[in-house]
Amino acid sequence: MSNIKLFESKKIRSSWNEEEEKWYFSIVDIIEVLTDSTNPQVYWRVLKKRLLAEGNETVTNCNGLKMEAPDSKMRMTDVADTEQLLRLVQSIPSPKAEPFKQWLAKVGYDQQIDYNLKAKHN
Repeated sequence: MSNIKLFESKKIRSSWNEEEEKWYFSIVDIIEVLTDSTNPQVYWRVLKKRLLAEGNETVTNCNGLKMEAPDSKMRMTDVADTEQLLRLVQSIPSPKAEPFKQWLAKVGYDQQIDYNLKAKHN
């Protein structure tokens, strides 16, 4: 299930993995929200290289997933689950980091409630 989540009126592409019971979020969308970067793809490339050079395993665990791009085409984008995102957010200096972490926790909590309600009715 793929959809758009809003954080401070900015779109974040997300996908719910039913088997793993977890959300995956577009990393470049998160970077754009946290940094207000005009080119979040370049920011992510530079950050990824820096984190890899530091031996940070979070980047290694990020996967690619096809998501709808702004041009309405399905394109591969790096995604991360909630745990990975929390680690990445620590590497991005941003005054929005704390509100974003709270938002991320709420998204996960709301999904878990929805999942439990569906399980009860089936």
